[in-house]
Amino acid sequence: MSSRAGAGARVWTIVACGACIATGVACGRIGDHPPASVSARQVSPVFTPAHSTLAGAVDDFFWVKGRAVQPIEFPHRTHIEKGAKCTEYCHESVTMGPIAGLPGVNTCMVCHIMFATDRPLIKQIAAMQEKGLDLQWQRVYRYAPQAHVRFNHAPHIRAGVECSTCHGDIAHQTVAQRNVDLHMGFCVNCHRQKNAPNECVTCHF
Repeated sequence: MSSRAGAGARVWTIVACGACIATGVACGRIGDHPPASVSARQVSPVFTPAHSTLAGAVDDFFWVKGRAVQPIEFPHRTHIEKGAKCTEYCHESVTMGPIAGLPGVNTCMVCHIMFATDRPLIKQIAAMQEKGLDLQWQRVYRYAPQAHVRFNHAPHIRAGVECSTCHGDIAHQTVAQRNVDLHMGFCVNCHRQKNAPNECVTCHF
């Protein structure tokens, strides 16, 4: 093996081991598989940074996140152009607590019982309301349970932080996408710039 190839192999080994150590996966357990009864998302009652699978550990370490598939192609851009406000119509609980809130079919039909009633998408939502069904939205941003992150929307809104700071330019998109990598460095830098609390317990529990 050439010295260059050997150096490359050593670098890869260091990176792989670093990923395992940083994400709580012991090298001696790389070949292990969780029992069939244990869900990959199940949270252990014991505090631990470990992941249920090696794949989950590596994905979290390299910030690899799957794209959320939504029940409908909600057009954010269209609603913003019509003057709809994020915090007044669809995500109204964002000013009151940790959860921004997601609109159900009843929220949609407050407006669409009168507007754009001939559109196929609106007809689909109206039919869901008649059947007593609701929209099963998928979260776009999510922290792994092992991160023990506690995020609260309300104080950020009160501090005047724009939605686009963390969510990107949703106003010019259709379906919401993950536009910003909300890693710890991003949050810490923002807190420093705004002289906000920066202790570990501010965000972690």
